[in-house]
Amino acid sequence: MVIAESITENLVRQWLDAVKDPEIPVISIRDLGILYDVKVGGDEVVVFILPTYSGCPAMDTLRQDIVDVLKQHGLEQVRVQLKNSPPWTTDRISERGRQQLHDYGIAPPQDKKGQPIACPQCGSSHTICISQFGSTACKALYRCEDCLEPFDYFKCHV
Repeated sequence: MVIAESITENLVRQWLDAVKDPEIPVISIRDLGILYDVKVGGDEVVVFILPTYSGCPAMDTLRQDIVDVLKQHGLEQVRVQLKNSPPWTTDRISERGRQQLHDYGIAPPQDKKGQPIACPQCGSSHTICISQFGSTACKALYRCEDCLEPFDYFKCHV
């Protein structure tokens, strides 16, 4: 079955906005920067994704979610390929994605080294790191010294 000409790479990218990160269900793989590329041609769609770190346990779930979403749009021949180069970095997170992390209660990665980590609950920069590992390996656990709330900080990976 040949894919219709009306199915473009941009359209597939839009459909993939429905695929959320299984560990952070408010952010799409596109806004998180995991979606690297889409190729539409002949009888298949190939989706390239970048793992946030080596051995990320969410990759198998993401592969299946990508296939499921594209099948809902009538695409039967979908191949998902993991890419390790270039490596994923937090620079790939979109501004919308950073806001979604914040709104979900996760402090987004800081652009400037040494900048204080602001509490996503009250906005205070009077925070301390409790543990370098939070709810997942890509996050650290912080506590706000003003509102006393704990929160995850999405570690900067450059």
